Amino acid sequence: MIKYWMLILGFMPFVSVAQTFDLGSWNILNVKFNHNEKWSVFGEAQLRSLKFYDNFHYYEYKGGVNFKAHKNLTLAIGAGSYQTYKEGGDFVLPKNNDEFRIWPQIILFQSISRLKIEQRYRAEFRFTSNGYRNRFRYRLGLSYPFGKENSGYKPFQISASNELFFTDSEPYFERNRLLFAFNYKPTKATTLQLGYLHQFDYKINDETGRDFLLVGYFIEIFRKQSTNNTIDTDLKDN
Repeated sequence: MIKYWMLILGFMPFVSVAQTFDLGSWNILNVKFNHNEKWSVFGEAQLRSLKFYDNFHYYEYKGGVNFKAHKNLTLAIGAGSYQTYKEGGDFVLPKNNDEFRIWPQIILFQSISRLKIEQRYRAEFRFTSNGYRNRFRYRLGLSYPFGKENSGYKPFQISASNELFFTDSEPYFERNRLLFAFNYKPTKATTLQLGYLHQFDYKINDETGRDFLLVGYFIEIFRKQSTNNTIDTDLKDN
């Protein structure tokens, strides 16, 4: 019974009726290189705007290393630069936040037939222009591939995830982020993503925004000598 309540609470969005709907853009480019069946590295860049491809206020770039310790467990560590500008235009100065971040994480997987359940635990060590901060994130996600199988993978995937952000100082709870996405794999090595992302912020002091159209392009490269040909079916939002 407790597990079922955790699932329900994990997908319950925190909605503020006072917030107005203004669709922004959330753009992702991700490249992953698989060295072998256990080790991989990745790089990612993101660009976000508070209006529909207008009022660009945020970008980040990061990279990291993944280690698949078990078929149901992946460990990772990453680091990157996270830049937030003021609202009211494109990259308005002075910045709200200039941040370097290091983040270890653990991802647990469970499958029920073709339905994949993912839990991600991430700790963030944040060196910001406003001082050092810690943050902790928990994401619960579901994904389901479908369509006619092609070369060992299905071309389509739908997914949903909800993520909670906490700190170790008041107000403790910072953010709730909800995503619904549709993924299409035109080839084994590429994934195109289209989604809707909503987030509720509570007294947060960095990147803002409520509703976004999410567009992602994900590239996966396999080492020729590697025997790892497993298709990445993990949740694509990061």
